[in-house]
Amino acid sequence: MTVVGGAAGARTPGGPTKVLVVEDEPAIAQAIARRLSAEGWAVEAVGDGLAGVEAAARLVPDVVVLDVMLPGIDGLEVCRRIQAERPVPVLMLTARDDETDMLIGLGVGADDYMTKPFSMRELVARTKALLRRTERAARSVELSAAEAPTPPLVIGDVSIDRAQRRVVRHGEEVHLTPTEFDLLVALATSPRTVLTRERLLAEVWDWIDASGTRTVDSHVKALRRKLGADLIRTVHGVGYAFEPAEGGPTGPDQP
Repeated sequence: MTVVGGAAGARTPGGPTKVLVVEDEPAIAQAIARRLSAEGWAVEAVGDGLAGVEAAARLVPDVVVLDVMLPGIDGLEVCRRIQAERPVPVLMLTARDDETDMLIGLGVGADDYMTKPFSMRELVARTKALLRRTERAARSVELSAAEAPTPPLVIGDVSIDRAQRRVVRHGEEVHLTPTEFDLLVALATSPRTVLTRERLLAEVWDWIDASGTRTVDSHVKALRRKLGADLIRTVHGVGYAFEPAEGGPTGPDQP
């Protein structure tokens, strides 16, 4: 186990951002830890799955950089166990450019993924984007709690409660990851309007590099698996549009 840039333990108010790196290749782990610690973050790196789960419970990180292929238990199981204890943004690293693996990773709670080899510049940018989205979501929840209740957004047979971050379709709650929820809201607030991949990447991920557009595609596929393939239309070469069922209500639910 390697600790770089700060000690483990509970984060103190105003303290440094804490990052957990779970990577079994020492050279890659050290390179990631050095680069992230250069941002002023407290970084801890561990080399196997069980150590990653234990470190997450002890460190209470603000973000996790997690390799898929690990000794002991793999990264997918590590992500599942970490998210079961406490929701935390996870950036998964995979050596295979396999969409099935990516969808499985998103399904167990990962927020984003990168395929090896990757640039450290992009790793830092995506980690910062994850942290910004987490902070933005937390502020939104705080503001919602302080203000008058916001009625759910009801579009067709889908109800989206932005204050409580809950989604219901056909009368049943659908459990989405934080990123999936933000993507759905971005699409649903402009129903039947085609949003480009680049626009979605900027609005949802705070990431403006076109190299990340496959991330959008994978998250859309994950949304379709959970909500149904009929809700999101693909406009080839452009982006996606939210298509509510014809004849259903569209707009905020009125009390």
